[in-house]
Amino acid sequence: MDDFDGGSGDLGTVGCMSRRAIVTAAVLVLAVLTGCTPQPPQLAPSATPSPRFTSEADAYKAAEATYRAYTQALNKVDLSDPATFEEAYRWSTGTALDADKKNLTRYHAEGVVKSGETLVTVVEPRSVEGDFSVVMLNVCDDVSSVDLRAPDGKSLVKSTRSPVQALAVELEKSETLRPAFS
Repeated sequence: MDDFDGGSGDLGTVGCMSRRAIVTAAVLVLAVLTGCTPQPPQLAPSATPSPRFTSEADAYKAAEATYRAYTQALNKVDLSDPATFEEAYRWSTGTALDADKKNLTRYHAEGVVKSGETLVTVVEPRSVEGDFSVVMLNVCDDVSSVDLRAPDGKSLVKSTRSPVQALAVELEKSETLRPAFS
């Protein structure tokens, strides 16, 4: 089993948009945010908007809501019950969805137990494309309480994992996803 360092694709950090909009987010660690510790580049989850937004403020608000909803969905995952994975899968597409499925399925098969929750502590606007099809957010996630344990009780979390993860979350418009929380 690989050690978990809080990177995306694992359960320490995660990504997401609003009730009416789901955004495909490919999460990349790009920069240090205020109050966050820098992390090496990592890919993480996704989500995407249906309706067009009329302002950057609306796009950012929807992107933040989606990111928070995705994080909540991952916090609710019970690795012993694959049915709990489905809500998290609703919020991601493409390579992020592939990574979620691969990691959650592997953890389930290996009997890994997750405890704790990721807390979204900072969400700041970063950039938006003119047509609002791509929104970038700066995010800080507190993963200090998240632990993954092997069946023998040994923690899989690296001792060097930063308790706060600095992320740049990219959310892309997707017509293929249905609204997640109605």
